[in-house]
Amino acid sequence: MNWPEDMLGIVLAVALGAVIGLERELGAKAAGLRTNVLICLGAALFTIISREIAADGGSSPSRIAAQIVTGVGFLGAGAIIQDRGGVHGLTTAATIWLVASIGMACGAGFYALAAVVSAVGIAVLLGLGKLAKPLERRTKKRRLETPADDPD
Repeated sequence: MNWPEDMLGIVLAVALGAVIGLERELGAKAAGLRTNVLICLGAALFTIISREIAADGGSSPSRIAAQIVTGVGFLGAGAIIQDRGGVHGLTTAATIWLVASIGMACGAGFYALAAVVSAVGIAVLLGLGKLAKPLERRTKKRRLETPADDPD
């Protein structure tokens, strides 16, 4: 076990999960600061454990990684809500999935990759979020103007 490297991965996972979680928290989203930090931290820890098990002659590290992806997909699915107004929580679910991948990168020692992906994720959440609001209003207005029996 490489304690300094593993601790760097853990600390970086907490920091990067917190940055994304803070953006979600400030937006009053269901999965906020604590949730994103815990998902990122957990994914990093599982990845470190997986790497250590494989180093000791255990099973392939990809087996645990695959289960992280599956488990986080289940969490994300729980964040999606469908009602008569549409589907809500897709961005939250995608953020949960992204934060888990960032945690896995931290646990695997891919620190630069984790940092770059986090920066791009924040840019998407902040930048495209501002662009999406006017587009949503325009799309909603168009839906209200289109008759229900119109096939287009």
